[in-house]
Amino acid sequence: MSEAQLFRVGLTADFETLGRGLLGAALAEVLQPIPGILCETMPETDGIAKAEVLDRYDAVVALDYYFPAACFEGLERLGLIARWGVGYDRIEMPACTRAGVMVAITSDSVGRPVAEGILAMIFALAKGLPALDRNCRAGRWWQDSPWIVNLGGRVLGSVGTGNIAGELFGMAKGLGFKRLLTYSRRQSWPEGEALGVELVDLETVLRESDFLTVNCRLNERTRGMLGVHELSLMKPTAYLINTARGPIVDEAALLDALRRRRIAGAGLDVFDEEPLPPGHPFSQLDNVILTAHRIAKSEECRRDTSLSACRSVADFAQGRAPRFVANPEVFDHPRVRMRLSQVTSN
Repeated sequence: MSEAQLFRVGLTADFETLGRGLLGAALAEVLQPIPGILCETMPETDGIAKAEVLDRYDAVVALDYYFPAACFEGLERLGLIARWGVGYDRIEMPACTRAGVMVAITSDSVGRPVAEGILAMIFALAKGLPALDRNCRAGRWWQDSPWIVNLGGRVLGSVGTGNIAGELFGMAKGLGFKRLLTYSRRQSWPEGEALGVELVDLETVLRESDFLTVNCRLNERTRGMLGVHELSLMKPTAYLINTARGPIVDEAALLDALRRRRIAGAGLDVFDEEPLPPGHPFSQLDNVILTAHRIAKSEECRRDTSLSACRSVADFAQGRAPRFVANPEVFDHPRVRMRLSQVTSN
């Protein structure tokens, strides 16, 4: 097979730094057995994708690279970005779709791990575990004990529906919550309804949730959607848990609400700026649990995310549409229709 006939797969350069070792086993299991696929690490371009590099490849597996609109201009070869994870806020999606490039995410790998992380946050906040741990280490046996609550009879709410919310509600169903609430722009959510989840408006979720979880994607509609007004609707005894994306919650508004004890506390795995800068005001608060965008990064999650991303590439290389395409409107693009049919015919 000539060089021109190879299906070339580029791995963003940050897999050699931030993600060393993540893909090796999955590449060997999924892609190496397929004839004609060549995988290689892409040249480093300071974390920002460049058109002249992207178009050397038929597919790209992306970790944390930025894909600005300019990188999609004039593309002729690239047909797929397989994102390692489910977030795609670093990809300029309208430009990507206009260029006829599919974006595949790993929806089948993260739902359970993230939901378990959310529940861990809920239990830690409800039972005051950080404060109890600090007090015990300092020899304060019963002194300054935090106020703790049971989950039974409480209300669990979600902003957003989808795989993570579905997993969360499925696990929470047996924990004794009085009500399970969710807000979404969807008109219905059959999967949630089967679990007893009520689909309500945003104000109802905010006002009635004792534990409010954020499970929606970051886009222009959701950026800053939980701000001063929205947080003011929450109960003073309520907790907010955000494992989605930091900018969905107005950071200044959340800091103010936590400082003033306008809400009881928060569990945060994501932030406006990551890594969280040293000395950030969040780190000075005793009613916040902070984790470094790693609450779901179990060994199983890492393995399954790598496998899912590689399977998306394998599907495309063999003429099939990947299972979890985040921009399904791209299937109307003539370049995508032609590419899939061409590969299928081979």
